[in-house]
Amino acid sequence: MTLETYVAELKKKHAKLSQDVDNEQKKQFPDMMLLSILKKEKLIIKEKLVQKARLL
Repeated sequence: MTLETYVAELKKKHAKLSQDVDNEQKKQFPDMMLLSILKKEKLIIKEKLVQKARLL
């Protein structure tokens, strides 16, 4: 897998997590534990994106 492909996959995952966070927050009674997990995963992916972007 090339670095560009890896970064593209990370961006897709980040976008999916963003959508999942938005959907959960729109619920009348959002699951705060799930939101916490999703946000942490999103942050981890964002950190990987920043790290890999420096290599490009």
